[in-house]
Amino acid sequence: MQETQNPMEQTQSAVEHRPVFMPRVNSDNLVKTDMVRFERHVGFASRQKKKSINDMHQVIRKKYGFSHVLELSSKSGNKLSFPLSPLSLKLTNEYDGQAYSVENAFQSSMIFEDGGPYTDLLTVPPRQAKKDERLITSGELIGYDYFGMEWSVEPLTTFYDWLYVNALKQNTHLHEEVMQYQAFTDREFNPKRSIHCAAYALAMFVALNKRGLLDNVEDPTVFFNLYHEFKVSNTEHLLEDGWV
Repeated sequence: MQETQNPMEQTQSAVEHRPVFMPRVNSDNLVKTDMVRFERHVGFASRQKKKSINDMHQVIRKKYGFSHVLELSSKSGNKLSFPLSPLSLKLTNEYDGQAYSVENAFQSSMIFEDGGPYTDLLTVPPRQAKKDERLITSGELIGYDYFGMEWSVEPLTTFYDWLYVNALKQNTHLHEEVMQYQAFTDREFNPKRSIHCAAYALAMFVALNKRGLLDNVEDPTVFFNLYHEFKVSNTEHLLEDGWV
């Protein structure tokens, strides 16, 4: 079905800020997170979102000299974005030998003051798991329990990043293409709503792979230590600096 465009969408635009995540090899951090300013094409049609993404990537290419930037959202237009989405990318765990999407594994592991983990979310559609109302009504998030493996909420994003990096490590058929990219974005990611971002974890995977540090990242202790060996550069500091 052909999309209809609101006449107002043809002329309206606004300035928008979004993070870009860049793998680092010769640096004291694995990922550099920066904000880029670009023109947002107002409207909900897919063509408007794609125009905004294109403008964002043009700014990134010009600012950093990159030639290969990957958008991870569904409006990317790049076929690689779908298998790399946390809704699609699957991690096979050693406990039952089953593969679950990163999204299902993450949402089903949350422990709150008043409930959780809600392990039934492992087997529902990923979008349904993400929107389960118990994740909102169960009080403050206090930790994670993934098949008996317990994680703290600190350092922020550690558990989510561990899930994503290990899922991608298992999916070796994606590695060659992924390693060609110099930066990653997700225009749908909103740091005001969540600090966990697959584009950040994807950049971390590329950095670890280039540095030869993917060995033993399945071990939570090995992975946890990365957050002490390197400076963390997720979107927390963007909030602190007033960008978003």
